[in-house]
Amino acid sequence: MLTEAILKTKEGALIADDDGVFTLSFLLLPEYAMVSLLSAIEPLRIANRLAGKTLFRWQCFSENGDSVLASNGMALQESLDISQAPRPRNLFVNASFNPEKHITDLCIKWLRDLHKQGSMIGALDTGCYLLARAKLLQGYNMTLHWEAKPAFQERYPQLKVSGELFEIDKRRITCAGGNAATDMVLHLIEYYYQADLAILVCEQLIKSGARNHSDNQRLGWSKRLNIHNPKILKALALMGDHIEAPLSASDLADALSISIRQLERLFLQHLKCTPSSYYLQLRIEHARYLLSDSGLSISDIALASGFSSTAHFSRRYREFYGTTASQYRSLIH
Repeated sequence: MLTEAILKTKEGALIADDDGVFTLSFLLLPEYAMVSLLSAIEPLRIANRLAGKTLFRWQCFSENGDSVLASNGMALQESLDISQAPRPRNLFVNASFNPEKHITDLCIKWLRDLHKQGSMIGALDTGCYLLARAKLLQGYNMTLHWEAKPAFQERYPQLKVSGELFEIDKRRITCAGGNAATDMVLHLIEYYYQADLAILVCEQLIKSGARNHSDNQRLGWSKRLNIHNPKILKALALMGDHIEAPLSASDLADALSISIRQLERLFLQHLKCTPSSYYLQLRIEHARYLLSDSGLSISDIALASGFSSTAHFSRRYREFYGTTASQYRSLIH
């Protein structure tokens, strides 16, 4: 049973309207992830219904007011025109594929004006590319979708990027997108109103509970590979953390306090391959993410993936995928 305590909101990142309602606005860039948008909006709708009053409003913006085609090929109704609609107090940039392709000078100027006027400016999925281009993320903790993280870090090495589901840092809220947008909104509902209300919203969503912001975006190695040996799990984590400057087999063995032969035996037993071949696979996959999500040159991607030469990288990439890196990039762009 909800109590009158629901009326007692707190100060925080969000800015309330004059009537005390929080309006969340979403700037939709072409190819945005519709799942992120709906995952953010549905908990707000449910919270209003359960509270019996309007706690939240929501609205969508686009650069010219037209409807925006999402990455699934669908479009919602027409949006508000950023040049004509009143200033939003809480704005999330929603993007997904090819975010840099859809950044315009008009959107950059608009975001900078919102910042000067004190708005909360956030991002879902890869929307932080627009915030970064507008120079609105310096000094803030931020996050984005795990798949886009390597390319973003190469593009903006000075920014502090975490692997968390969402980050709330003063007037900046960034979210990994997807279902993490629901976890973010549930956190906001609990913070500004009641924990009981957030729990009831979870139940309506057939969701067992909100994940903590620090939960991993990806499944851990154990669940992904159905492996439980602590030594090999630590080896995989070390490999994932050292892509640009790969560790030697000796370094890995020393970190695990085992011999190189024992390390090789563990990989053959659990992954049916050698440590070096699995490590190579991780680096090639990392390069593929950079090819699809970054504007880095092939040579820069080779270096960022731990290859000393472009020729070596190109040869290995073709062995894995049956096509060259440049052919793959041409295909997806």
